[in-house]
Amino acid sequence: MPLLRRSLAVTLSATVAALSLAPGAAHAQAPFPNKPVKIIVGFPAGGPLDAHARLMAERLGRELGQPIIVDYKAGAGGTVGADFVAKSEPDGYTLLLANTGTMVINPAIYPKNPYQTLRDFVPLARTAMQPLAFVVNPAVPAQTMLEFIALAKKQPGRLNYGSAGNGGISHLVPEMFKAATGTFIVHIPYKGSAPAFTDLLGGQVQMMAESIPQASQYVKQGKLRALAVTSKERSNALPDTPTLQEVGLKGFDVVGFYGMLAPANTPRPVVERLAAAFKATLEAPEIRTRMVAQGADPAYLGPDDFAKYLAAEMPKWAKAVRDSGAKLD
Repeated sequence: MPLLRRSLAVTLSATVAALSLAPGAAHAQAPFPNKPVKIIVGFPAGGPLDAHARLMAERLGRELGQPIIVDYKAGAGGTVGADFVAKSEPDGYTLLLANTGTMVINPAIYPKNPYQTLRDFVPLARTAMQPLAFVVNPAVPAQTMLEFIALAKKQPGRLNYGSAGNGGISHLVPEMFKAATGTFIVHIPYKGSAPAFTDLLGGQVQMMAESIPQASQYVKQGKLRALAVTSKERSNALPDTPTLQEVGLKGFDVVGFYGMLAPANTPRPVVERLAAAFKATLEAPEIRTRMVAQGADPAYLGPDDFAKYLAAEMPKWAKAVRDSGAKLD
């Protein structure tokens, strides 16, 4: 009998060992992540969202123990990339780095938007907040925002502002500004912020409200003048530029965000693992310093709080879309 028990034990051990090496068994037991993680950016390479992704990629890879691949699915204001991620396998290996336009404006402005933010995604982490800066061509005879408002009221319809396109944040924020100040400034939409800045620098349009990373570089070069920022506190990237609240527009606090999301139904342990990695990445001093230099403020929110934030932002921007009359096919 002892010999029989030993024989059975050996046979059982061998069977367990063989099963553990069977195809799929090792993969099923392997902890997440066990292969590279891909971050999808819904805009072309070289833009501020791309810079934000690349800033975090190396440190995030160290936190996760796997390489981070930044990939691009540009088109329709980030909609193409978001739709791609929404339809991807919910396993944590395909993530979306999105902004305000992609997640809370597009669902309100595209009547046939292919995704619903709170239905088709699980929020992982809000990574940054990004105010906009109102900038003008130096030829504009207004040194301050109050002077610009007075000029716009004195010459209704004579001043133009450029935007990166209909329905984007650089279109809606100036419309909010016009409503708050009772001014009439003509909107000139462009196909992206680059051509809009080209015409602003050339004087074809007089004003823009754009993300600080893009606007501040021209301000620091003396090519544009910054009149105000849209957040309730001054930006570290433009510390000498007052907020709109400081110049009298009480309650004006409009800030864009960056955040990471995964496809809906991603397992909760995977969500928590990714969220912890993003939190550690954003708490790293070198990341915070470089992010501020880019004009974004590190502003981590975990999965549940980020979901609540998105739910609160969506009606606010939907109202801005309705008030502006912006429509896109």
